[in-house]
Amino acid sequence: MIERATTPEQVREAAPLFDHDVHDQAVHRFLDDPNHHLLLARDDAGAVVGFVSGVETTHPDKGTEMFLYELAVDPAAQRRGHGRALVSALAGLARERGCYGMFVLTDDDNDAAKATYRAAGAGPAEPTIMLGWTF
Repeated sequence: MIERATTPEQVREAAPLFDHDVHDQAVHRFLDDPNHHLLLARDDAGAVVGFVSGVETTHPDKGTEMFLYELAVDPAAQRRGHGRALVSALAGLARERGCYGMFVLTDDDNDAAKATYRAAGAGPAEPTIMLGWTF
């Protein structure tokens, strides 16, 4: 089952899957922004086994697209379709919200991520390079 996280309690249920500790102020800021989305995958027992986060980004000459920010599935629940279901659900939400597309960045050697995204309908984009700032 896929559901949208709308409460801090739901976010905390997914906390073991995040890269770092969850910060209450960031949780509230995320949930309060209507352009931020966190979808959760639950197993048959109701436990959170995965999440995908997305952020709508709008540019004056392009419109709005969905940035798939992060995808995580508990190792014990991998290879059961949760990741594909999460990505597909985020793509569906993007369509519902009028986004013209969705994009994701991943490491070139992350074969599992690439397979998941392709299984959910993603195709290759133009070759790019990512540059970043750390503040």
